[in-house]
Amino acid sequence: MVEVPFPQEAPGRALRQLMGEPVWAAMVGGATVRRHAIGSTLLRQGEEGQHVLALLGGVAKVLRRERGGELALLAFRGPGEVLGEVAVLDGGTRSANVLSITDCTVAVLPKRAFLRFVADQDLYPTLVRYALARLRESDLARVGGDILPRLAAALLALAELSAGPPGEPGPPGATVELALTREELAQHLGVSRNTVSAGLGDLGPFGVQSARKRIRLTDLPALRRVVPQQH
Repeated sequence: MVEVPFPQEAPGRALRQLMGEPVWAAMVGGATVRRHAIGSTLLRQGEEGQHVLALLGGVAKVLRRERGGELALLAFRGPGEVLGEVAVLDGGTRSANVLSITDCTVAVLPKRAFLRFVADQDLYPTLVRYALARLRESDLARVGGDILPRLAAALLALAELSAGPPGEPGPPGATVELALTREELAQHLGVSRNTVSAGLGDLGPFGVQSARKRIRLTDLPALRRVVPQQH
């Protein structure tokens, strides 16, 4: 069995699940909603934390620029998660960039309003659980095994996160475009760029098309056949 790194219904993974639907709805209810096209920068490393973004739809990647100038992929974020809360909570600057890998919809929560809501709802223990879950997340993506089903599982999970609510995979003929590079996938899976390039080539007959900074998925049912099913 291959671990899928982004299960839509992983219990307790997203902050929305941890805090519960009524609390999440109250948090985002009065917020300003913004839409960002694929490839947009949502948060910039080094900026002061003046607001938090609640991700309502779409998928984003978290990238940190290291001292040597190279970019390190830290995580992917999907609907029901928050972005930029650490800099708001500790009063520091953003530790990473956040870019949309699909079209994204976010609710913008100003720093003061977010901190007041967290205090009023006694959410600090929940945020600690959320932070710990994030620390464990990257380990799941790096489990050993055949790269082809692992790569297919990662791409499928990202596509399904971007599709909408759990259980609604979208029309069979839908095409999903991800602003994602081979280097980022290699970092995420803990393998070499050449291994990912070869894997993407092998997945071509299953509807995977890769360009320099884009990956297009044109046949999700075919791609699902690459991933062993749990019995």
